[in-house]
Amino acid sequence: MLEMRGINKSFPGVRALQNVDFSLNKGEIHALMGENGAGKSTLIKVLTGVYSKDGGTINLDGKVVSIHSPQDAQNLGISTVYQEITLCPNLTVAENMFIGRGKGQITNWKKMNTDADKILQKLDIPAKATQQLASCSIAVQQMVAIARAVDMNCKVLILDEPTSSLDELEVEKLFGLMRDLKATGVGIIFVTHFLDQVYEVCDKITVLRDGQLVGEYEIKDLPRVKLVAKMLGKEMDDLSDIKGEKGTYEGKDQDEKIFEAEGLQSNAGIKPFDFYIKKGEVNGFTGLLGSGRSECVRAIFGADRVIGGKVKVHGKEVKINGPLDAMKNGIAYLPEDRKIDGIIGDLSVRDNIILALQVLKGFFKPFSKAQAYAFADEYIKKLNIKTASADTPIKSLSGGNQQKVILARWLLMHPEYLILDEPTRGIDVGTKVDIQKLVLDLASEGMSVTFISSETDEMLRTCSRLVVMRDRKVVGELSGEDLTQAKIMSTIAGGD
Repeated sequence: MLEMRGINKSFPGVRALQNVDFSLNKGEIHALMGENGAGKSTLIKVLTGVYSKDGGTINLDGKVVSIHSPQDAQNLGISTVYQEITLCPNLTVAENMFIGRGKGQITNWKKMNTDADKILQKLDIPAKATQQLASCSIAVQQMVAIARAVDMNCKVLILDEPTSSLDELEVEKLFGLMRDLKATGVGIIFVTHFLDQVYEVCDKITVLRDGQLVGEYEIKDLPRVKLVAKMLGKEMDDLSDIKGEKGTYEGKDQDEKIFEAEGLQSNAGIKPFDFYIKKGEVNGFTGLLGSGRSECVRAIFGADRVIGGKVKVHGKEVKINGPLDAMKNGIAYLPEDRKIDGIIGDLSVRDNIILALQVLKGFFKPFSKAQAYAFADEYIKKLNIKTASADTPIKSLSGGNQQKVILARWLLMHPEYLILDEPTRGIDVGTKVDIQKLVLDLASEGMSVTFISSETDEMLRTCSRLVVMRDRKVVGELSGEDLTQAKIMSTIAGGD
C-alpha cells in the first residue's frame, strides 16, 4: 500500500536520513524502531508533509504522490498521533476531534457533539464531547488524539509513542483498537520503545540507525536480543548487563538521612505521606498511572504548593515553598513532562544546560561566555549528547538527547539529592541503559537519587527501596528480598 524509496533529508550539520526505504502493506502493523536520533521521527515527518524530502519517492496504492503539507497527507488518508499531544487544551473534546475538518461551512455544534460522543463510546474513552480537553488526564487526551486520527477514514495510521502515557488497561484497549483497524485493512506504523509491545501487536519491524536503514524483518525472525543489537549496532544481552552492578555508597555517613518528610501534603490531592532517603541511596515511588507518584516528588521539590507537613535536610527543619528553596537545599528535579516543564525549546543546548546554575547564582551575575561554553562542552561529552553544537536550539534534538540536556542541567548544579521522574520515557534502549548506569554511578559516589519509572523492571534494576502508591496514598514499602515484580503488584492490589 505504501512504499518510500531512497528517502534523503538533511538539516544544517546533520544528515538525518540517508537513502532510507520503508514499505507498509494493507492490514499490517509495522514497527519502526531505532535509538533516539536514528531518523524515525524525521521519516514520519517526511511522510506527513511536516518536512519536505531532499530526495526519493513516495508511492501510495501504486501511484507516486507529492506530500508538501500535513493537509496533503490527511487528504491522502495518512493520519498521525504524535508522542507529544498536539491538541488544544482550551477547546472541548469534540472541537479537538473535528477541528480543521469543516471546510468553511457553519458548524453544526449539536451534530458535532453527538458524533463525537458516538466515537468516544465506540472506543470506550472515558470523556464527554462537551468537556474541556484540559480537564482530561494525559492518558485520555492521548486516546482522544487517537480517536481523532481513526475517525478520519485513514488508510495509513501512524502512532508515534502512543502508549508512553497510558497504563496497562489503556494499552490493552489501544491494542484492541489497532487490531480492529488492521482487520478493516488499515496499515499502521507503530513507533515505540517498549519492546514487549512490539512483540505483542506487530507483524513486521523496520530498524533505522544513524539515519540509515538496517533492515526490515518479520517479527518471528527477529528475537528481541537481536533487535536490541541491530538498534545499537553491537551485541547486548537484553539489558541484563547492568543487573547486579548496583552502585553502593560505602562512606561513613551512608546511614545519614539527608532528606526527610513527615505528613507532607500538597494542593495536588495526595494524602499526607512520610518519606526519607539516605546518602548514596537509590529509592523510588512505584504504582499505577495516576497513583500519585509524580505528585509526591513535586511536593518534595516545591513544584506544587505544599499545604502541610514538615521537611528536614540533614536533620534540620527547612521550609521549601518553591523550587528555588529546594535548589538552595541541594535538591534537583527532572520533571515527568520534559516538553512542558523541562526544556526551553528556542534556547540553545548550552543555555538549557547552564540554566539552573545561573538561577542559583542570580541573573544579574551572568556566566562569562567562556565559562558557559566550558560547562556545556563538559556535559555534552560526559553524557554523550548528540548535537551539532552547543549553540543548536534544543527543540531540534531528539527526545532522548533533550532528556540528557535536562539531566546535564541538574548535574552541573552538583546536587546532594536528585529526583528523576520518568527519565527514560520515550527514550531508546541504549540511552535507557546509559541513564540507569549513570544513576548507579552517582549513587556510588554519594548522591541520593529518587527514581520513578512506569516500567517495573527498570525500577527493580536501579532501586534498593521502593515506596508503593495507590489512589494517591502510600500503601507499602519494599526492600531486600521483597523487591520483586510479584510483590509490587500484590502490594498495589492488596494495600498495606
